[in-house]
Amino acid sequence: MEILKSGCYGFDFISGDFLPPGKDEYWRRNEQQGADPPLWRKLKAHEIESLVKNGNYCADWNHFLVTDPFDPLLIRNSNFYGLVRFGPLREVFLKHHDFCIPAGIRSSTIISCDVGGDTAIQDCSYISHYIIGSSCVLSRIDEMQTTNHAKFGGGVVMDGESEDVRIWIDVMNEAGGRSILPFKTMIPADAYLWAGFRDDGELAERLKDITQKTWGGRRGSYGTVGSGSVIKSCAVIKDTDIGNCAYIKGAHKLKNITVLSSEDEPSQIGEGVEMVNGIVGYGCHVFYGSKAVRFVMGRNSNLKYGARLIHSVLGDNSTVSCCEILNNLIFPVHEQHHNNSFLIAGLVQGMSNIAAAATLGSNHNSRANDGEIRAGRGFWPGLSVTVKHSSRFASFVLITKGDYPFELNITLPFSMVSNNTKTDRLEVMPAYYWMYNLYALERNSRKSADRDRRKNKVQYIEMDYLAPDTAEEIIAAAGLIQEWMAAAGYSEEPRPVSPRPEIPAEIPAPGLERNDRGSVVLKPREALAAYREMLRYYAVKTLIAFFDSRGDLDFRGMADLLNGPRPLPFTRVYSREKRVTEWENMGGQIVPAFRVDELRKNIREKKITSWEEIHAVYGKWRECYTLDRAGHAWAVLSLLGGKDGERAVSRAAFIKETEAAVEIKKRMTREVYETRAKDFTDPYRLITYRNRAEMNAVAGRPEQNAFVEYARKDFLQFEKTAENTMKRLESSREL
Repeated sequence: MEILKSGCYGFDFISGDFLPPGKDEYWRRNEQQGADPPLWRKLKAHEIESLVKNGNYCADWNHFLVTDPFDPLLIRNSNFYGLVRFGPLREVFLKHHDFCIPAGIRSSTIISCDVGGDTAIQDCSYISHYIIGSSCVLSRIDEMQTTNHAKFGGGVVMDGESEDVRIWIDVMNEAGGRSILPFKTMIPADAYLWAGFRDDGELAERLKDITQKTWGGRRGSYGTVGSGSVIKSCAVIKDTDIGNCAYIKGAHKLKNITVLSSEDEPSQIGEGVEMVNGIVGYGCHVFYGSKAVRFVMGRNSNLKYGARLIHSVLGDNSTVSCCEILNNLIFPVHEQHHNNSFLIAGLVQGMSNIAAAATLGSNHNSRANDGEIRAGRGFWPGLSVTVKHSSRFASFVLITKGDYPFELNITLPFSMVSNNTKTDRLEVMPAYYWMYNLYALERNSRKSADRDRRKNKVQYIEMDYLAPDTAEEIIAAAGLIQEWMAAAGYSEEPRPVSPRPEIPAEIPAPGLERNDRGSVVLKPREALAAYREMLRYYAVKTLIAFFDSRGDLDFRGMADLLNGPRPLPFTRVYSREKRVTEWENMGGQIVPAFRVDELRKNIREKKITSWEEIHAVYGKWRECYTLDRAGHAWAVLSLLGGKDGERAVSRAAFIKETEAAVEIKKRMTREVYETRAKDFTDPYRLITYRNRAEMNAVAGRPEQNAFVEYARKDFLQFEKTAENTMKRLESSREL
């Protein structure tokens, strides 16, 4: 316990050792007020008299500054220390929902703060070193203060601090080998750039330096409460920066965090919440006893019902309820809603859903900390799934209910994985979604787009399940299946002499798990056919969309453009590779790997020296993506045609492929309806209703389903675009 002299209380916020030459303790505070601060003045004698009569105390009224108009009758029974400055104060009321109180200060203690115009502060025991915006409401706060070394959730150190106080987030690996530093503008792509290339030690050091240079160093920043914010019935708020129009009610503890919020994307924090050392993104909602420690929450994300988010980055448009998430890097659009689900030490690359009782990594299987789980887009472990570290999953993998006793390496995208306990083997059905559950596959993409309520889309997120990354996974998986078929003595090609043996319903598939008990691939011939159809549909759909967007091109112009060289950013080198085979999922944004390598190189060489410049590169990637994706689709279509040379696709062939794509889309639309209709024709769906009329009244009809209707309209639009494309192709120049 330190005892201070009364005259020092509220002053000496920054000690002389940490003041720049010619600066006083208010220099950072004045900077935060901007170039055009309010016109504060000292009190007049009658104003001081009025304030004293209203039960107010100030250690020195000369340090009590106000702005006109100022009504002293609106300040009652309050104490003031240090330099306090007020914006205009008028007799007005502030209403938020049904909570309405008059502007002014009542029964509160204010220490060295700036208070904006027409703000209401009541029953706040201790508010110290804050800049509070205009039209704010602060009610019944036990403690609200800022220290002179506040970082507001950032992973930096201030002048005079030792390195051991720096806040790291141990994403992807609980042992800390992929640690990153949080900062206010961090998005999942930044976290992956930092954590996902850890063999590049120089890159990691440069990113640390950039972060420290941008947000670290000088002491003395004040906490802020943005204009229009409401904070009430909270216990402790310390070293917390709060944006405009935030709503915080009943929080237990908010310490060393930034709450990003704006009028367009207001953030909310509710009852019983505790958040320490992290960043809350714009438009986030954190309610009902949730806990977050060492974290970053992306835009439009939610924590609810006691969720625990620890040492993790949660991507945009995600919702986590009840469960526990530790040491994870999670890309946008993640859903996890159940109290008995557990996710630790993973990279989950978005569009994912974790079912009830899924425990991913809770079981230690070595003397060291848990390993890692790496899951591609669309990861969906089902009910009561237990998966061990270290495991890897391709995109859009569904894991059926069960305890998986061995580490998994599922390289087959869009597959269903089962642990058959009767035969004691692992069974994988490649292309399961395409063959049997198009409703879920199509709906996932649609839901992901619908949930994107970001007003400011800082980064482009790929939400189509068929994109260059998944197309390359399909190509690799098809090659693996063919190898397994050949090893088992089967081939798709007819033999010149003897008849071709019939391909069985299953073939051995070694290397899918860390055990020699045996694993099989189910329906390999059907899977290969499905994979090829997926590639064909992806390629033609992408090229139709590209051709439709480029009214300046005929077929020959498109072919020349997509076959020709494409420039790389920041360099005069040109890529002439026929097909880009390596793509990175950078926080939901799909990027050719060579572009990421170029960015890393420029950061190492200090050609890029700020996170703002790095984010600008992401924007350039988005500009390049339309052409990158179309060029990849053209190369895939050429590959399917069995030709490797340039201009492999003729105009006639492309027209034929477009006609085939329309038929594929028509079948997909029909299967979406039929999949949904099964829920209405299954007799067991009827048993809880008195009759079918009651079932229809409660559950509706399949044709009334919103997604079924969307799928039908989407097909009609696709058909129209395809018809327009074919008309243009008919009048185009041939190669």
